[in-house]
Amino acid sequence: MLALRNIATRLRIESIKATSAAGSGHPTSCCSAADIMAALFFGQMRFDPKNPEHEDNDRFVLSKGHAAPVLYAAWSEAGVIDPKQLASLRRIDSDLEGHPTPRLPFVDVATGSLGQGICAAIGIALNARRIQSSYRTYVLLGDGESAEGSVWEAAQAAVSFSLDNLCAVIDVNGFGQSQMTQYGHDMAAYEQRWRAFGWHVSVVDGHDVGALLAALDEAAQTVGCPSMILARTLKGKGVSFVEGQDGWHGKPLKGNDFQCALRELEDQIGPESTSLVIPVPPYRKAEDFLFRPREVEFPDYEMGSLVATREAYGAILAALGEADSRVVVLDADVKNSTFSDEFERQYPDRFFQSYIAEQVMVGAALGLASRGAIPFPSTFACFLTRAADFIRMGGIGNVNVKFSGSHAGVSIGEDGPSQMALEDLGMMRAVPGCVVLYPCDGVSTAKLGIAAWAHQGMTYIRTSRPKTQVIYAASEEFPIGGSKVLRASAEDVVTVVAAGVTVFEALAAYDEVGKDGISFRLIDAYSIQPIDKDTLVGAALETGGCIITVEDHYAPGGLGDAVSDAVSGHGIIVQRLAVREVPRSGPSAELLDRFGISFRQIGAAVRARK
Repeated sequence: MLALRNIATRLRIESIKATSAAGSGHPTSCCSAADIMAALFFGQMRFDPKNPEHEDNDRFVLSKGHAAPVLYAAWSEAGVIDPKQLASLRRIDSDLEGHPTPRLPFVDVATGSLGQGICAAIGIALNARRIQSSYRTYVLLGDGESAEGSVWEAAQAAVSFSLDNLCAVIDVNGFGQSQMTQYGHDMAAYEQRWRAFGWHVSVVDGHDVGALLAALDEAAQTVGCPSMILARTLKGKGVSFVEGQDGWHGKPLKGNDFQCALRELEDQIGPESTSLVIPVPPYRKAEDFLFRPREVEFPDYEMGSLVATREAYGAILAALGEADSRVVVLDADVKNSTFSDEFERQYPDRFFQSYIAEQVMVGAALGLASRGAIPFPSTFACFLTRAADFIRMGGIGNVNVKFSGSHAGVSIGEDGPSQMALEDLGMMRAVPGCVVLYPCDGVSTAKLGIAAWAHQGMTYIRTSRPKTQVIYAASEEFPIGGSKVLRASAEDVVTVVAAGVTVFEALAAYDEVGKDGISFRLIDAYSIQPIDKDTLVGAALETGGCIITVEDHYAPGGLGDAVSDAVSGHGIIVQRLAVREVPRSGPSAELLDRFGISFRQIGAAVRARK
């Protein structure tokens, strides 16, 4: 026990040194968690410090990401980080950032936006089942973040999935950023809530290493449900003049305070007679996790047949599941609308029903992706916006997650504006590196589903509710960053750029204005990010220097903005047809017309350019 107590003290010392050198950070939040970290890393977890990314290592997620210095100190104590590096905390040339990111090999997911780490930990624990590994997943939360709704989505989900390989610890130090937390040190209040959700709960003194180890051992023996350890701690533990005191959140120690704190902590280190050895987990044989994907069997669609893009999405999910055992699917209780149930019927062990809890669905997808799965989380596009912060954090971690949002735009019809995604393209385009795809028919949906699967990084596929005509042959290719020129002639007066359902409105407009001898260039911009800049610029310069965009989306952030960004600097005018007010219920065709994106408005805009 003395060795672990000494490690905890050294973690406090290094956390204080690093934050003081940086001039910012959260040393008191690190001090409250130091004994927990020592017990976890050097008394319970099984991992190989020389190979921190190995698939069978126990996993740790620091949900209270502001305590990053104590995480870095723990990995330094384990021999993974050079102790000299700790002084580089928060520098622009250092990967030891203010909150952990996967730039570091031992960080699975970016944390720091509170309430997210436990959701990711669920995905990491689910992945152990997928690969049939015995690794356990541990996650450390703060008591302040326990007010987040996503934490309670996770509390339900972990029990629903019976994740007995998941152990969470809450550092109950009683303080948030600006005042005491909701329940302070009322451990019974926390215990009552977690037990009510069905977790195995232990309440311990978070500075008693022996009690922590006993609770961790108990969690490891628990079958059928996840475990929660509620650790009562003191913020600033070990430094008498800040211990348990309000007003020290996010404040590094300076000058005499710094020197006094170090002396006090150094005096707490006792003589050690034994050294600790971190146990290495039982590793599976290499052949147990070698993976060889097979060729994807492409769905058979006849030209001219009517297929909703959401239906085609479900079909290609099932095909990808057959080709690649890494593919997993998550859905938020709309599987019979997104058609992800096509995948579930064939691969139920790789389908994770998240119910109406989009934050934990996305968070779990981030965790699954961090351990090598290829997750496809699916729901209505409008409801993905509820998980915008999780998606943003996924962008920070450059996760390999393939989002799909269905029922986009006013074209869904009578369900009305609460169900109409009209902001989703802007949300997803704002995520650095995110590929945004918007197919219009069954073939393009299937081909872009394959492209998303093959792409390393975040993707978003926007699908629609109405059935649309199959206009592409199965031989057509749809590379990310490409487009399709559907109509072109030397007499084109303007270029019209459409995507998804508006492709068919543009085709109808082409036929309509053609009766008056007018033609225009028509481009299907199925890849909205990255967009096909060369084709757009070339087409515009050949058609009078003007582009008309038409989209089932609000004007800010969508197709029109993407096209405008692409052609800026070339003297090209972009006229944007988009939804510009809150829509209402009604038949799909009438809504498209009323809100300015039907074939009639496209035709009028083209005629005005003649």
